[in-house]
Amino acid sequence: MLIHTVVFWLKKDLSQEDRKFFEVELKKLENIPSVDHLWIGKPAPTEKRPVIDDTYDVCLTVILKDLASHDQYQEDPIHSEFIEACSRMWERVVIYDAE
Repeated sequence: MLIHTVVFWLKKDLSQEDRKFFEVELKKLENIPSVDHLWIGKPAPTEKRPVIDDTYDVCLTVILKDLASHDQYQEDPIHSEFIEACSRMWERVVIYDAE
């Protein structure tokens, strides 16, 4: 199993309409055949602690079978379309891949 986590910091001047569009486009990634599970979340209202980073706007977690499935995910046209449509909306992205 490979866990692909993507953390997005969106541009501060995005309209609510743009933010909604971003979430709709992000949700389309679950249609990629190599995706087993996909979750989209926002920072939880947990207690503030020095080890918690809640400065991001959206977090995507994708569960894939293996590295080959991850590579298929990266090359899928749906993934490319998401990047094309939405990359203008974020100011920072950090990715964590774990197995």
